[in-house]
Amino acid sequence: MQSPLQHPAEKDGVLQYASIGGLELETGGYLPDVVLAYETWGQLDPDAGNAVLIPHALTGSTHVARGSSAEAGWWEELVGPGRTVDTRRYFVVSINMLGGCYGSTGPASADPDGLPWGSRFPFVTVRDSVRAEARLADRLGIARWHTVLGGSLGGARALEWAVTEPDRVLHCGVIAATAASTAEQIAFAQAQLAAIRLDPAFNGGDYYNGAPPLAGLGLARRIAHITYRSEPELEYRFGRSPQAAENPFGAAHPAGRGRYSVESYLDHQARKLADRFDANSYLVLTEALVSHDVARGRGSLRAALAGTTADFFIAAVESDRLYLPQQSADLAAALPRGTQVHLIRAPIGHDGFLTSVREISGALKREVFG
Repeated sequence: MQSPLQHPAEKDGVLQYASIGGLELETGGYLPDVVLAYETWGQLDPDAGNAVLIPHALTGSTHVARGSSAEAGWWEELVGPGRTVDTRRYFVVSINMLGGCYGSTGPASADPDGLPWGSRFPFVTVRDSVRAEARLADRLGIARWHTVLGGSLGGARALEWAVTEPDRVLHCGVIAATAASTAEQIAFAQAQLAAIRLDPAFNGGDYYNGAPPLAGLGLARRIAHITYRSEPELEYRFGRSPQAAENPFGAAHPAGRGRYSVESYLDHQARKLADRFDANSYLVLTEALVSHDVARGRGSLRAALAGTTADFFIAAVESDRLYLPQQSADLAAALPRGTQVHLIRAPIGHDGFLTSVREISGALKREVFG
């Protein structure tokens, strides 16, 4: 058995890497030498009883909190010294999901011959990601997580952890996520996948020696971002106002007209993602989310959850139109122990699990991190 990895405090919030060996995947694929990138905050107790895993969302990174770096984290309000997940008490870990593009083995990684995997990168499921993360937990000397806590795809991963590895999860936090991807969620995802695959630059996924499919990735992001925000929020922020210095009625042909401000906003979101994310990783992680069904091969949802031993914390965003609050209520109702659904009362939509997490920080403190 490999020696546990050491993590001095000065590495808080700094990307690190660990090899976990070869990995057989659910649908028959195989990766011969998997590397997982991860960040940690705080110090692991001698009995390893204070470890908290925070899986990221679809296009999220491992940078949950600032730590010793200069960059603010995406859950800065929740994680850090004196915060709800107090890194003076807890050892927090975030792992870049297998197939991602923030350091873990993914489509852009080199295969055994030194070439990018590209189109040959295998299908990864949420269960595959849990199996890979469990190996890293072994390397870290963590036999059981105090808490696994995530939102959106991170929430799906947290739920799968509690079902696949029931003896290794004491508390499970599932925020703005469901027990399975629904038909509508799959439909939105399929449109995003098609946008990337139909980009002429995509080249079947083997574009690393040429121009990447930025147009397709940008279109995928536009589609996704509409589902991440609520209609009232978009109406309040943008309405029908034109983008500054542009006139939506300023040309004789539609292609030459000026943009509405909401169109400019979506263009901005598309450029931001295209600057930082790999299109193939977007496909791999979206396919994993599409495949998410914690009851798959396990009978009914109630039967699948019956073997869990974790105490669950379930939360939904009140205005979420992608992961409806009722779906969180259905998950809670299927758990073997009575579980309340906490509401993030924010008008923004699905992204409220990131922007308005303070709405549930008190409840998390009382029920999980007190």
